[in-house]
This record gives sequence, structure tokens and C-alpha cells, in this order.
Amino acid sequence: MSDLLSQLKAVTTVVVDSGDLGAIEQFRPVDATTNPSLLLNASQLEFAKPMLSAAISYAKAHASGNAAILELACDKFAVDVGTAISKLVPGRVSTEVDARLSFDTEATVAKALQLVELYQQNGVSTERILIKIASTWEGIQAARQLEQQGIQCNLTLLFHMAQARACAEAGAYLISPFVGRILDWYKANTKQDYTAENDPGVLSVRDIYHFYKEHGYATVVMGASFRNTGEVLALAGCDRLTISPGLLDELSKQSGTLDVKLLDGGPKTAKPTALSETEFRWQLNEDAMATEKLAEGIRKFAIDQRKLEQLIAGQL
Repeated sequence: MSDLLSQLKAVTTVVVDSGDLGAIEQFRPVDATTNPSLLLNASQLEFAKPMLSAAISYAKAHASGNAAILELACDKFAVDVGTAISKLVPGRVSTEVDARLSFDTEATVAKALQLVELYQQNGVSTERILIKIASTWEGIQAARQLEQQGIQCNLTLLFHMAQARACAEAGAYLISPFVGRILDWYKANTKQDYTAENDPGVLSVRDIYHFYKEHGYATVVMGASFRNTGEVLALAGCDRLTISPGLLDELSKQSGTLDVKLLDGGPKTAKPTALSETEFRWQLNEDAMATEKLAEGIRKFAIDQRKLEQLIAGQL
């Protein structure tokens, strides 16, 4: 009998959530995702230190003023790490837009275009990249514009059906609904324990998956932010799952028969009328968990972005 990871790969596209080339090479996923926190961690690894130095040199040669140099060095480092990852995976690499742009549609679009240009300079074509954007209203509208230009997007920090609906209605290529962070909030606020089958993060992703399939939305559902293998296995059959190296290792060592939880039965119902901005904001506002976790996620990514900038500033 094969291990659970091998069985999972047969029914779900497995993506590694890491900026560590060693981990990516070990688990050989189809795609890989990065974010500011993972890039900050990667900057301390031996493989990435020359990349960081090279990114700083590149920024000094192509930008003037410390602020512009810092911004370009961060972008170049993210793209160079992504380029290295692209050589290890057959599919796509997700690279995240600065979280501080999460409420600025035009700035998000401009940053995405800069990242794409840097990838093209490295010989990485647009179809190998996903631009990762927070699922704010402004971020979703930026994704709408980018998708229309042929630049596909990964909408992240997604905690609510309103976000999922708006992303699909904007034509986003892929969403990353978070599982573990939803569980974190409910455990902290209810003081209850949850099993994989009543885990509110798992149930959220299942609801989104079924909604998309029932209404015929093409947007890919990629569960993210897992706290344990039980959450992962409870979403077996999802379009994609992005999983940390630690949990991938656990799954590779577990045996048993995988129970497929999600199946695409095909569209059955006409798509509803698209959400307006007012409806989107109100529905998100009504859910304390989603509101708090979205804001917290943006803040945390911004903190780690600033830490990376501080690291680079010390080398200027």
C-alpha cells in the first residue's frame, strides 16, 4: 500500500508552501508558493544569501535613492528565488505583491507588472507565474485587470465566501482559502477542540469548492495554511492543496487508504448575480473571524516585508 502523500497526489495537485529549494527538491510538487514570511526565512538559508547580494547589486545599478533601491532589491530577490524554484517544479510559482499595497488597486497592478518584467528578464515566461494578491476588494479588482492582460493571479488571505465569490466573478485563476488560520480563530474564541470533520477551516474550503463546482466557476480552489495532516486529508480531492514541507514529510510516512472527500459533480445551477462592492464589504464585515484574520494577515506579511527591507538596508 502506498503512503498517503502518494495517494493524495493522485487525486489533488500538491503544491509546496516554501521558499526552501531543498524542501522543494525533496517533495517534487507540481507548483510552489512563496510569501514575504517564507522569503524572509529563505534569506537566512545558504542558497539564498548570494541571491540577496546579487539582488542588492542589481537594485543599486537600476534604482536611485535608498527607498527605491530597497523596493527593487526586495522584488528582485523574490523573483530570483522564484526563478530558482521554477527550475525544480513543472508548474507555476506564486510570488506575492507587497502587502502594504492591499488597498490600492492601481499600485497592485503596477507592482505585478514589475514582477512579471523581472521574471521575463530571468527567462521565466508569464505562464509559469502566479501573482499573489490579498483578497481585499481592491486586490480582487487588481486581479480582474491583470487577468484581462493575460497575467494570472493567486488570491490569498481568503477567509469568507464573499471573497471567494468576488474572486471567481473577477476571473481570478486561483484562490488560496486559508484553513489553519480559521481554526486558530475559532479555537481561541470558542475554547473548543475540533476534529478534521468539524474543523471550521476545512468546512469553509469544502463550501467554496462545492459552490464553485455547482455553479461552473473555472477558478481553481487551492486549500492553504494547514495546521495538521488531518486538515489536509479532509480536503483530499480539492483542486490543489499547498502544504508545508513538515506536513508533506508526515504524509509521506503515513500509510492507510486515502478517503477522497471532494468530487466535482459538474455545474448544476446558474451563476448568481455578481456581488457589488457594498455587498462584499458588508458580508465580510458581518464575519468577525474573516475581518480580523484578513487584517491580521496583511499586517503580518507587511511586518516581514519590512524585516526583509531592514536586512537589505544593513547591506547597502
